[in-house]
Amino acid sequence: MNFLYELKSFIFPKNVLNFDTASPVHPTSRGIPVPTAKMKEGSGSLGPSAAVCPTKAIRIVSDSEVQFDYGKCLQCGLCTESSDGKLRDSGFIYTFALSREELKVTYVSGRMEKVSGLPNPLTPNQEQFRTLTKKRGFLYREVAAAGNNTVESELNASFNSVFDSEREGVRCVASPKHADAIVFSGPVGERMAGPLETAWDVMSEPKALIACGTEAVSGGLYPMGKLPKEPDLYISGDPPRPDVILQGFRLLMGRFSFRFQEELHKILENEK
Repeated sequence: MNFLYELKSFIFPKNVLNFDTASPVHPTSRGIPVPTAKMKEGSGSLGPSAAVCPTKAIRIVSDSEVQFDYGKCLQCGLCTESSDGKLRDSGFIYTFALSREELKVTYVSGRMEKVSGLPNPLTPNQEQFRTLTKKRGFLYREVAAAGNNTVESELNASFNSVFDSEREGVRCVASPKHADAIVFSGPVGERMAGPLETAWDVMSEPKALIACGTEAVSGGLYPMGKLPKEPDLYISGDPPRPDVILQGFRLLMGRFSFRFQEELHKILENEK
């Protein structure tokens, strides 16, 4: 019995993350900024927050309407510090989606307005990739397209004993010829657009392009470079945590049921 118990503990360590029960809100992370009840007074004093945002992720439309592009958000907390109490750090870290538009959120008098028509239906390529990978996982080639290596550090951490990427059948390979997907980081600098496109072209269909990190999603602090195609998965954050990256992968594979705007709306409504 002792041998079997020790063997089970070795195969299934206690500190391994359970992706099925993990929460999109992390108590020690800033997460994305969201309005507080004080936003009902109007957004007039949010000017400093919009001005201090390094990536211009906040757009004040009117005294009652504010738009946030969470695909640009660095989750740095500067806007909440300058908001006169009208914004707070939510701890919501699951900033990933299968369409770029889903990461753009409008608040009216502090309440989130859900966009009609979202989520978008899967593209034919996303459906084919999901069929290919849902059971067996996928191999990816990572391309550092002029980033700052923070995403690479988190991808490396995704293989440790806590997150255990290979448990999901997700592995990094040395050549795009052996890969099912390209995971790229950075804003795709001028000299990296060609290598990224070459890596994409040598892969066989079906294949997926995954934007990992705020710079890859929107350019972040820099202009967004040329992409081979529209990404099949957007994972924002500077950088996203390993568990966020893997949950995004699980969403693309069809192992995780999640919609960014729906989950954010549910959390905000439950807190009132």
